[in-house]
Parts: sequence; structure tokens; C-alpha cells
Amino acid sequence: MGSRVKGTAFHPKRPWILASLHNGSIQLWDYRMGTLLDRFEEHEGPVRGISFHPTQELFVSGGDDYKVKVWNYRTRRCIFTLQGHLDYVRTVYFHPEQPWIISASDDQTIRIWNWQSRQCIAVLTGHNHYVMCAQFHPTDDLVVSACLDQTVRVWDISGLRRKSAAGAQPMMGDPLSSQRLNTQGDFFNVTDVVVKFVLEGHTRGVNWATFHPTMPLILSCGDDRQVKIWRMNESRAWEVDTCRGHYNNVNSALFHPKRELILSDSEDKTIRVWDTTRRTLLQTFRRDQDRFWCMNAHPELNLFAAGHDNGLIVFKLERERPASAIHQNSLLYVKDSQVRLHDFTSANDAPMVSIRTAPAGQYLPPPRTMSFNPAEKAVLLTSDAEGGSYELYNLPRQVNGQVSDSAQARRGAGSCAIWTGRNRFAVLDKAAQQILIKDLTNQTTKTIKPPVTVEAIFNAPGSQILLSTATSVVLFDVQTRQVVSEINAAPVKYVVWSSDMSTVALLCKHTITLANKQLDQLCQVHETIRIKSAMWDASGVLLYTTLNHIKFALPRGDSGIVRTIDNPIYLVRVQGGDLHCLDREGSVNVIKIDPTEYRFKLALQHRNYEEVVSIIRNSNLVGQSIIAYLQKNGYPEIALHFVRDDTARFELALECGNMDIALETAKAIDTPAYWNKFSQEALRRGHIQMVELAYQRTKAYDKLSFLYSITGNTEKLVKMQKIAIMRNDLQSRLQNSLFIGDVEDRVRVLQESGQHALAYLTAKSHGLVEEAESIRAGAGVEEADITSADVAGGSKLLLPTTPVISSTELDWPQLHVSKGIFDGKFNFGDKGAGPHPGKSRVADLATAAVDGDDAAGAWDIDEGENMGVDDEEGFGGAGADEVDLLGDEAEAGAEGGWGIDDDGELDAEIAAEATAAAAAGFVAPQPGISELEVWSRNSTLAVDQIAAGNFEQAMRLLRDQVGIASFDALKPAFMEIYTSSRSVLTTAPFATPSRIPLRRNPAESTEASQYFPAKIYSLSSSLEQLQQGYRATTAAKFEDGLVLFKRLLLSLIFVSVDTAEDANEIKQLLQICREYILGITIELERASVAKEEATEENSVRLVELAAFFTHCQLRADHEKLSLRAAMNTAYKHKCFKAAGEFAQRLLDLVPTPQIADKARKMITICDRQSRDNLAINYDARNPFVICAASHTPIHRGEPAVNCPYCQAAYKPEHNGELCRVCTVAKIGAKATGLRSLASAN
Repeated sequence: MGSRVKGTAFHPKRPWILASLHNGSIQLWDYRMGTLLDRFEEHEGPVRGISFHPTQELFVSGGDDYKVKVWNYRTRRCIFTLQGHLDYVRTVYFHPEQPWIISASDDQTIRIWNWQSRQCIAVLTGHNHYVMCAQFHPTDDLVVSACLDQTVRVWDISGLRRKSAAGAQPMMGDPLSSQRLNTQGDFFNVTDVVVKFVLEGHTRGVNWATFHPTMPLILSCGDDRQVKIWRMNESRAWEVDTCRGHYNNVNSALFHPKRELILSDSEDKTIRVWDTTRRTLLQTFRRDQDRFWCMNAHPELNLFAAGHDNGLIVFKLERERPASAIHQNSLLYVKDSQVRLHDFTSANDAPMVSIRTAPAGQYLPPPRTMSFNPAEKAVLLTSDAEGGSYELYNLPRQVNGQVSDSAQARRGAGSCAIWTGRNRFAVLDKAAQQILIKDLTNQTTKTIKPPVTVEAIFNAPGSQILLSTATSVVLFDVQTRQVVSEINAAPVKYVVWSSDMSTVALLCKHTITLANKQLDQLCQVHETIRIKSAMWDASGVLLYTTLNHIKFALPRGDSGIVRTIDNPIYLVRVQGGDLHCLDREGSVNVIKIDPTEYRFKLALQHRNYEEVVSIIRNSNLVGQSIIAYLQKNGYPEIALHFVRDDTARFELALECGNMDIALETAKAIDTPAYWNKFSQEALRRGHIQMVELAYQRTKAYDKLSFLYSITGNTEKLVKMQKIAIMRNDLQSRLQNSLFIGDVEDRVRVLQESGQHALAYLTAKSHGLVEEAESIRAGAGVEEADITSADVAGGSKLLLPTTPVISSTELDWPQLHVSKGIFDGKFNFGDKGAGPHPGKSRVADLATAAVDGDDAAGAWDIDEGENMGVDDEEGFGGAGADEVDLLGDEAEAGAEGGWGIDDDGELDAEIAAEATAAAAAGFVAPQPGISELEVWSRNSTLAVDQIAAGNFEQAMRLLRDQVGIASFDALKPAFMEIYTSSRSVLTTAPFATPSRIPLRRNPAESTEASQYFPAKIYSLSSSLEQLQQGYRATTAAKFEDGLVLFKRLLLSLIFVSVDTAEDANEIKQLLQICREYILGITIELERASVAKEEATEENSVRLVELAAFFTHCQLRADHEKLSLRAAMNTAYKHKCFKAAGEFAQRLLDLVPTPQIADKARKMITICDRQSRDNLAINYDARNPFVICAASHTPIHRGEPAVNCPYCQAAYKPEHNGELCRVCTVAKIGAKATGLRSLASAN
């Protein structure tokens, strides 16, 4: 600070202190952080008085410029100035309740101001010298003032309060009028403010006077070096006693707010503490160079501030941390001169033993530390009394509420005392630098000379202790007297061991060092605010407190804030979300905390991804800090799920390689800079189609041309050439003509650009004789003048390279990687999870609530010690009744006509009516178009043509759209749709029944163009069938599941939807059905092979089929089951490499802890073998699809054909056959694709 401090003021709530300086500045400090927050500089000359308002965001100051200024510290400016004093202003204070300010001045007056009306409401005259101090009483209508006329005056301001309450006008409306009307003001205000007492007793000027906060006492001090105590009642005031001891002017004094103590400071460079009752000196604090000028007490906390020649100090008189020790579920602590026992389980609290108190007229500091011996029920209390001492107390064996006497305590000198065994403890004699080992009788049994200069000792495991030095902590063995290890650390205040004594926290003033029991440093945490206490969580996380925060520290160095606290606390126990602590009053409290953040970070550090997923799913863990943490520590794929901003999602997606999300966010942002960045990353990763899209969005034509050239896409290069011609870009035209080998266009480009010589040379060298002659003639050059047109020998024409492999699928081959635990949106089988916004119902079912880990019994997965599988029994049997959704199976295979004669009956009725009309002599009107015909005209969907009875058109559409070649399996569905789309109404017994077509939307159909048949198959019914198939698969009823999925696959042909989103869900259902049908047929074949003779060929086939089953895109719980089965099968047949791969993929899907443990054991076993004893046709690193006919792999680049309906893959030899999956489409047939969107009509 560097300047004399003349006044100080504590903020009542915040950790702030104001300092008014002799150089005219006012400074605002954070005394916890020790940082300067702000400066206020409008006074001219020294500022002597300063005070915070108790509730408002205001403070008042007074200085040698005669001005009283009111400031708003939030807006950082002076609001107004009160003028009226004619000399230096010594002190200013706010009234605790009224909108008043009191100021004392060297003009021998005291003024009371209304800071709301900004007017002086009273002038107190009577002193005949400088008024050094004036203060309001905390509760009564009194004012006390101190003056250099050697008197202390007490003023009664009750009349002023009554006048203010009655709404009377202030005495002076004009502040300047007070300069002219001092005597009149005093006269007129004689009833408002009167002198109640005049205290005389000081022999020289009085510098300070103040009231006791609760008792009728007054404290004063002055230049006679004395501190006087006065007592008053309603009628008189008298001197009680005098405290003598200062040897220079005493500038200020105050009563301790909570204890019977007096504090005074003086120009003799000391602060002295006095006993109020006995008026004896207890303690003296001395500075070497600086005189003290002012002192102030915090209104609520046990803090004091004193200003001196070079700044100020903030201090407290004694430690407020209760000494405590914890053992199992009990807490021992000191409160009110008693050792008390608190039971965490029952919350009972009882006194155990009384401890020594200070003799009369003496000061005894409270115990600093406690060490508990549970075997002997004894405690050691260490304090700073008498230069350092300890006391040994034996606690009662039973807690009965009776307090034992402290007379039996054994005492001794020593700065530290800790238990080192059941019947011995160690005491540090700091002065002699000895460690004394004593027994329970307090007799010294051993003396140890430590190898280093020891400042303090702390407990450690076994026979070891920790020796704290000025620069390090030493682990010392008491029995062998050897140094075990050492760690560098600042002077340690406290040591906290974990419950198993495996890790230790060394607490210094501003640092925490975490180490293991060998003192190998794990990490170090630095704090700017003082560290108060710490305690280990059961999971191995250190929770610690500072003055205003509860924080955590992980063993690897990460730290963070758990919550903010109003007042300092001292941790004693952490149990889940409950934090047990002691406050400065010695009360045991329980604070609720949220351990989610540090549990999450600890799980990430330990790679406990099961818990990570559980925390993300079950808690609301959000915020920029957690996102930054995940990104910083290499988990961008997790951070991606917390971010909603497109820009941040884009960066995170690129970082973790999620190109799909990167593409999605790039489309949303749609700026060239992001497309360029996306194209670079996509090109680096080999996503050629994404690169192409990015180049198209940014119109990077040159890059597109080069991309098409290196990928051999000649067709698109030709399009780029056309675009270049449209853009009139000669450079691009020349480049594209070089890429595609178009010599004629290259010659034309060179001509158009004026490069006739190059155009001639190009035409000549490529054999374009006529074009060359035309160019020469056009340039006016004779052939004889051309000297170097001949082609050099051995030269070759510049032709474009021919692609080695020409394929429409340009992306680089990708390894088959199972979905990671952080892919998707964390819908890991969440029970009761409903549809998510923006997510399809099919996707909801694909992540639905079937715990595959619990279905192992149904799937017959053997969890025995050999980790094998019973191949004879397979995965389970069938036996469930078939759910007939499309008609009877026998009917599905029937042959012959379908017997539809509705049109014949209709014609007969029309003919009969026409005959009757002719007989009646009148001509009937011509029949209109039937609604069935309207349906057929309005829709091009096959299902609507079936409802209209136009079967041939429907079959033709299905052949064109999805390549249907066999309609036998679809006949039941045809008949159901046809019959269900109309109703039969019987009017009379003799009348022919009426057939009424059922419309899809009768209320909205007002015109014939809006007529459509009713929907028979819907998306919702398809989803119900999907659930049935899932349940059958989970129960290992594979035959039933196969029937259900095939029927669902066929029924999707006839589902019509109204939105593009629903149409996409139909496509998803198609893919799910295909994968499950393929997977189940593979598993059924594996079960069949398992029943055959156990040959090497069959063993190879068993392992291959089990492996192929894991590559079907199943739901997560079913994929886990398939991986477990494949892992066991491979291990049983000694294919250890494959078994290890399956186990690793299983771990990636986060199974239950029991299954995860088995998978880890499998990986450990297989890593030792790392080979396959069978030559299986399976390589997980070479991408492949499975042939649905032969159940063998088709690797990337190998020829394949597909089913036009379900897209199942086949080897070329199966081209032209019926698909094994859907059983209705022709493999390899050309088709336009299934149409199910009704609005597309």
C-alpha cells in the first residue's frame, strides 16, 4: 500500500475492506485474496474517515478538504458531496437504521446528515477543541464523541428521531447556510440533540471513544497513553477503570464483539489486548517500524483491521478451527473447554471430558490439534500455550453424558504430540530439536535426534512419522531411525491420510501436495486463497475447503469447485453426497454436495467407461467447464454430446473424427471457411464423397477437376469441362482437357487464348493435320518458316492415366469398428425411454429397453470356467405359435386363380337395371366412374392399385420398383388389402348387398382427386411387429423370430406413409429386417453344424459363422450376446486371436461389470496366446459384407450383386435367383426403388 492508513472499514458481507490514506486516495481491497479491487480518488488531501453502509451499496468518506462524500461502489463514482464543515473531517459513520451520517470535524462540531435528502439535520456544538471521533450507539438513540478538550460527551438524539419520524423539515434547507447559522442551529436544535453526559478523566486530549455493542460501557483513549472504561445508566456515567501500558499516544480502542476483551493501538507501534473484567494486559503485538493510527472490528466475523504508517493488517486474535479427530463413525472435537463425542450414525453429541481453562487474569489459547488413540481411549491435545505444550486425557469408556474432570490430565512441553503406537506417543521439542517417545504415564522412553531441522511432526502408517521441515516432508522410521523417503513441499500445516493409508495430502498455506505412502508425488494443487481443511472421499478424491469454496482434487492433478460457502468450514467426513464439517462455532453440520463432476472426471481417468455412461445418462452434467475439460483431456467424442452450438460441434466433430456430425454442422453453418476446413479433414481421412460435396459447396472447380482425375471419374470430368465452357474459364478448360485427353478442345483453348504456336504444335504432335494447317494458315505463317515442328524421337503423347479400379464407391476402405460407448445419444437401453425429439421411432426401438446381458440364459451362453459354449444345444429352441400377419402359410403357397368376380356381379346389376328402365319407357343415365377406378387413377402406389382391384398394375409396379419375381408369398396380403378396403351393407333380405369403398380420409375428401383407399398396413403396426421380433430374438426363439421378421419385411411393401420422415423409417425397418433375417439364418446354420460330427472343417465353420453373426447390424443388447457367443466359441476351438478381438468389442459396448470382468480375463488369456489354431476365413480388419446365400464374406472390391428390395448382398453366381432373405425379389434385377410416400403421387 505504501502510504499511511488513517481509516479502515469492513464490508458487512463481502470479504472487502476500505482503507482511507493520508495521500488522499481510498482503496478497496479483497482481504482474502490480498488483491486491490478499486481506487477512489476525488478528495483533495488526506482522507481520515471511512465507513460502509450496513445494507446499501454505499460508503461514506471524510477528509481534510472539509467534505463528506457518499460513494456507490458498484458504479464506482461519488454520488454527492455534503458540505458544511469548516475544517478537517475526522470520522464519518452511517446510522445502523436511519438514513443518517454522523461526521466529526476539527471545526469543533459534530454534524448529522440525512443522506437521502442530502441535507444537514443537526449540528452538535459544545466541544471547544478538535472533535476526533463521533459514533452512533448500535441500538439506542445515543452518540458518543471524543475531543482534544480532554472530554468524552454522550449525546441524546431521541428528539431528532421523533422529529424525523413526524416528518418535520430539516433545520437548514441550504447546506451553505450552516456556515452562517452555527450558533442559531445549536440553539434551535436544543430539543433535538442534547448533551446527556460529559466524561472527564483524561489528562490530555481524547482521540477515540466508542460504545460497547451490548453493555452500558464506553471505551476511550487519548494522548495521556491511557485506555479508560466508563459505565453509564440513565442518570449518570462514571469511570470504572484504566488500562495502562502504552508508552505513546493511544489512537483508537474497541471492545471485542464476542469476548470480554479490549483492543487498543498506539503510536508506540503496538496493539495490546486487555481483559475487560480484570483490566490486565493479556497480549502485545508489535511492529518494528510502523505506528498504528486506527483500528476497526468486523461486524460479524472474528476479524480486526489496523492501519499503520505503511498500510494495514487484517488479523484475528486466536485460532477458530476446533481441534478434532475422527475414528470410524465417531468424531472427537473440542468445544466450550470440553472434548465432545459426535456419532455420525445417530447424530448424538455428548461431552466426554473437561479440559484445562485459563487461570484468572491470564490468556490460554485453545488447542490446536488433537490425536486420538482408540485402543486406550486417550487423546493428545496440543496448543501454543507456554511456548508449546500438550495434554494427555483419558476418555471414559462409556458415553453416559457425565463429564470427567481435567485434573487427571498429564501435561508436558512440546510443539507437537502424536500417537505412534498403542501405548506410546511422540513429542517434538522444537527448541532442542529432539523427538521424545513417551508412554501412557508421560514418561520418556526414548529420545531421537532427527536428521533434519523439524518444524512439526505428523502421523504416518506403522512405526513411521512425517517430519515437516521448511522445504520438505520426510518419512522417518522411529524404530530404525532411518529416513525412508522425502518429498519437497512448503511448510506443512496439516496432513490428511486416506482411509486405507495409501495416499496422503500435505496441506500448506496455498498448496496441496498429493502423494502415495512412499511419498512419491502424485500431483500438486495451487490456490490463491488459504486452504483450511481437507478430507478423502471413499473413491479416492480429495475434498478440501478454502475460505469460500469447497473444492476437489483428483490424484492426477485435476481440481474444481464443488460449491461455494458463506463462511469457512473444516471437513471431518465425506460420505456420498453428505459432507460432515465443523464450523468456527464448534458445531457439527452436514452439507449436501453434488459429487457428479468429480466422479465423472475420476471415472474418465480410471477409464471406467461404464460409470461414465451411467453418469451421463442419469445426471444433468453440462457447462462450458466440463466441455473444455473433455476437449483438453482427449475426450472430444464425449464433449460432442454436451455441445449445442454448431461452430463448437463442428470443431469437436473434426477433432474426434466424427465426419457425419461435421458434415451436418458444416451444412448448418454453410460458410466457405468451414467447408474448406471440412474438405481438408475429409480428404485426409479418405472420405472422397464428402470432399466432393465440400468442393461443390465452395465452387472449387480446379480442386474438383483434380479430384475426379485422381479417382478416375471421367464422366464427371466431362461435366466439369462443360461447366468451364459455361463459365468461359480458359484455364479450367485447358486443365480439364488435359485430364480427359480431349486434344481438339485443348487446341481450341490455345487458339482462343492467342497461343497459336502452342495450338499448332499440339495439333501437329497429336496427328491433327487439318487443324494444324488451319492454324498455320490463320496465323499467316509459311510451313517453310517452321523449323522445330517435328516430334522428337522416343517421345510420347501426354495422355490421361487410366484408373486401376473404376468404382462409384470412392471412399477409402474403413476398418470395421463396433459402435463406441459414446456413439449415438447415450440411449443405452434406458428403461422406459420414450421417443426423443428429432429421432425416429425405429431408432427408439433399436435402442429400446431389453437388457441383453440378462438374456444369456435364453441364448444358452455358457459362462463356465472354460469360457466355452455348448455347441450341441445351440442358442435355444423354438416352439412359439406363429403370428400370422399376412395370411395362412398353406394359402401362401397355393396355386391357381384368385377367383375375383366382383366386376362380373357389378355388370349384371347394371344390365338388369338398364333392361327395367327400357321396359318403363325411359332411358337410364350413363353410369359414372366407380370409386375403385378413381383410386387407381389417383395413386401410383402398388398398395392402392391392389385396393382398387387392379392386381396386374400392382404387380407391374412391384416388378419395376423392387424387382418382385414371385408373388406367391404376397397373395395373402393382396387379398387382405382388397377385401379390407370396402364394406358390405345388407339393406333387405331380398336385395343385393351394397359394397361401399372405405376412404383413407373421408372428412377431407371433397373432390374426386382426393379419394384414396383406407390404409390396411401402417407404420405403427409395423413397429409393433418389430417389437415382437426383438422379444423373440432376446428369448432365443430364433425360428419364431425368423418368421416374424420375414413377415414384417414383406408387409413393408404395402405400407404407405404421408411424410418423408416416415418414408425414411420404412427404409430403416427394411435394413433392420434384412440384418436380423441374415443373422438368424447364420445362427440357425451354426446350430445345425454343431450337431454334426466334430471335424476340423466343421470346427472352422462354427467359428466363422459365430464371427459373421457379430457383423450383422443388431441392436446393442443382441450384439453383446452374439459377441459373447462368438468369444466363447472361438476360445473353445483355440482361436485365441479372434476370441480376444470379440472380447475387446464386447468391452466397447459397456456390458455389466460381471461380463466386463470375464471379457478382460479373456483378453489377458488370449494376449498370451495371440494366434488362431484354425485357419478361419475371417479378418475383422478387412471390411466385408456377408453373402446371404453362402454365408461367406464378400470383401471390399470383390464383385457382388444385391437384392433390389431388401439390398441383401450375394456373390455373382447367385445372380438371377430368388433372394434368400425376402424370398420374393430377383437377385440382380434392376429396380427404381420402393415407393411408400403417398404424397408423392
